[in-house]
Amino acid sequence: MTGPGSGSGVLGVDSGGSGLRVVLAVDGGRVTTPLTSREPVRTGPRGIDAGHLLEQLVPMARRLMTDTEVGTLRAVTVGAAGLTTLGDALRAELPSALARELGVRRLALVADAVTAYTGALGQRVGAVVAAGTGMIAIGTDLHEWRRADGWGHLLGDSGSGAWIGQAGLDAALRAYDRRPGGSVPLLARVEAVFGSAPALPGQLYPRPDRPAVLASFAPEVAACADGGDPTAVGILAAAARHIADSAAAVCPTAEEAGGAGEVSGEVPGEICLALTGGLFKMGDPLLVPLRAALTDRLPHARQVPAAGDPLDGAVGIAVELADDRLTLPHDDSMLYVVRDAMDTADTMGTADATDTATTTDNPSRDRSS
Repeated sequence: MTGPGSGSGVLGVDSGGSGLRVVLAVDGGRVTTPLTSREPVRTGPRGIDAGHLLEQLVPMARRLMTDTEVGTLRAVTVGAAGLTTLGDALRAELPSALARELGVRRLALVADAVTAYTGALGQRVGAVVAAGTGMIAIGTDLHEWRRADGWGHLLGDSGSGAWIGQAGLDAALRAYDRRPGGSVPLLARVEAVFGSAPALPGQLYPRPDRPAVLASFAPEVAACADGGDPTAVGILAAAARHIADSAAAVCPTAEEAGGAGEVSGEVPGEICLALTGGLFKMGDPLLVPLRAALTDRLPHARQVPAAGDPLDGAVGIAVELADDRLTLPHDDSMLYVVRDAMDTADTMGTADATDTATTTDNPSRDRSS
């Protein structure tokens, strides 16, 4: 169940659309190079497939433990995309399974938005916008979590890469049709990237990865905006407003943050705001209007650079959990904490997933504060 060495450490896991990333932080400060898998964890009728995640995670964890001579994992954090709505099987099965396979006693199952928040800001009051193909904003006053958007490209993700790309394609096709609101520069980019405009629907609609295809056009919109195209400039300005709206929806007020600094160790009343994710690599064409919109909507929040990424956040949560210093609000759907998974494994035996769900609902599990 444990590695061959005498050392100890914590494990951070980031499970997303491109597969797993896993690192081990050895007590004393050393953090390993991430191991990665190329296969995303499957989802099925019961949500995220816990068995498929374990098939990938356990061998990677054992390899890291062997390489670092770590015999004991003091805590593990698994950050997973879709945990909030698709994580029932993980919450039911992972605590006992990781206790049996790796001797894990303390486990945090965390929504990817929360690991993004923690990677960016740590255990501070504030708000984080995580944006790439999609977009979600998350904030906390250290008493509860708030989230906005993250509803996918059909229902939301306003201001995201997919949203910007779709708006750019719409403007290109308007130019092709000679309708108002079109952009000739964007039409030229469509023809360079996708071929003729009439062929675009056939290339887009059958694709299972439509959001990613839409988002792939967002840098073209940024390039046209940087070149002075007013339609592209307007698209990015609208994206900035949408992102600022989501940030404002989740960011604590100055009054709500008044005493939180005493808990987190930060300046009482200080509210931090960070941006994380690949979308912001587009640079000034998006960042200039976005920073202005955030200053307008949230003048009380201090804009700070993100300290790290979601994998850093997973490691940070595991370290704080191992040392009994985790002050982030616990929430069954977003930050689910088990403090003695070994008890669950001992009482589980060969119980099925239904029994697991019942057994893990015990006093050793942290509930919402």
